[in-house]
Amino acid sequence: MEYISTRGNYQPVNSAAAISLGMVPEGGLFVPEKIPTFSLADLIAKKNYSYQDLAKWIFTEFLTDFKQEEITESVEKAYAKSNFPQVEKAPLVQLDQHTYILELWHGPTAAFKDFALQVLPYLLVKAVQKNNIKNEIIILVATSGDTGKAALEGFKDVPGVQIVVFYPAAGVSKVQEDQMLTTGGSNTSVVAIPGNFDDCQNTVKEIFADKKFRKKLSNNNYQFSSANSINWGRLLPQIVYYFKAYFNLLNNGDLTASEKINITVPTGNFGNILAAYYAYRMGLPVNKFICASNDNKVLTDFLKTGVYDIKREFKKTISPSMDILISSNLERFLYEITEHDSQKINSWYTQLKEEKSFKVDQKTLEKIRELFVGEYSTETEVKQAIKSYYEKYDYLLDPHTAVAVDSLAKYRNQLGDDTIAIVDSTANPYKFSRAVLESITGSEIPSDEYKVIAKLKELTALKIHPGLIGLNGLAVKHYHKWQQNQVKNKLIELFKLT
Repeated sequence: MEYISTRGNYQPVNSAAAISLGMVPEGGLFVPEKIPTFSLADLIAKKNYSYQDLAKWIFTEFLTDFKQEEITESVEKAYAKSNFPQVEKAPLVQLDQHTYILELWHGPTAAFKDFALQVLPYLLVKAVQKNNIKNEIIILVATSGDTGKAALEGFKDVPGVQIVVFYPAAGVSKVQEDQMLTTGGSNTSVVAIPGNFDDCQNTVKEIFADKKFRKKLSNNNYQFSSANSINWGRLLPQIVYYFKAYFNLLNNGDLTASEKINITVPTGNFGNILAAYYAYRMGLPVNKFICASNDNKVLTDFLKTGVYDIKREFKKTISPSMDILISSNLERFLYEITEHDSQKINSWYTQLKEEKSFKVDQKTLEKIRELFVGEYSTETEVKQAIKSYYEKYDYLLDPHTAVAVDSLAKYRNQLGDDTIAIVDSTANPYKFSRAVLESITGSEIPSDEYKVIAKLKELTALKIHPGLIGLNGLAVKHYHKWQQNQVKNKLIELFKLT
């Protein structure tokens, strides 16, 4: 299988090249030239597969230039018990007759990103070997909170790889920041950037697109790659857990083979919901995708109007991993929904760069609306959802998952659609303990973050995620704070480029 650019500006490449490059050097994102599709009978035949076996099957379909033993080794090491200790790696928790929470935070860093970022290092190292790349790889990562630690943990001390994570100063939770700043490894760097996630993401994209800077890297035996979901190797593993969730419903007798499901995803960069869409394109029976946003509701507005407009106030919220205005993976989705019309993609994204907005044509909007619904939740509604679900179900939601359940409720109230819904739970609630505890108690809690964790445990008796235990006792190992206009020069200093 070959991979092509969403902007039609790069020759087709194999999956190893797509993964090692990270994104299209000339601008744009790699997508599979053709999506493998399966009948419902073909899918149901796999309903008893383990998580690892599902991953091997899906990887084999998309990574056709990888040997089976390479895929097997990558999967088995990534999803070993040491990383995902539970028997069920992505358990489904039933809230009511029609609602199931898909807990995606049982990996080492307590966030859904672990499913991709535990396996990506193995895939990347093998991809580099396949392409006979002799340069050392520098991974640049922009994070709104969770990707950073998951990427650092995955790539820590991987030979031939350096990783630099950029995060928005004052734009992540205390726990998220501490997770990153205390990371060990001889090949890791963490950098705070003033501004928001979009500032970090734009900085990374601009560096990737700078031909002169890439040449300087090459002259010094380095080259860039990415661990963000702009890298196909980061997005691909997320397809797996949607099939696993569907099969769990079938196997538990909660769903019949003739029934479709709804999928609700708290969405920032559009990668996690795009993975669900790719699962749908492969044959997963989905009725609707509910794209859930917080107060930074650029995606909600887009799905309702067809206008993607970033000329708006950026708001810092209690669900910081969703505080994003430029959703990179929307480009992939639009390329797919327009049946690979790179001319439209170029036109829209040129407008976005120059005018800060674009509008899709009516035909495209109608195709999107057949599948996707956009809803959003205010800060007050998020807090109310955390409190009400805890009181009603004795279930603790983090602020991102709370956005998703609130958006699902709004969708159901409007359309009366009681199709069984899977709701992505993207982070452990202890990662955002202050917001969760304040939501439950209704009052501000002016104390140390780790005392808040202890109080939340005392109140709820919910077990603290092992990846967060002892975090406050770890030494800070990263102190970089760069301005956006300093990043290139600082990278030159960091890697001693001549």
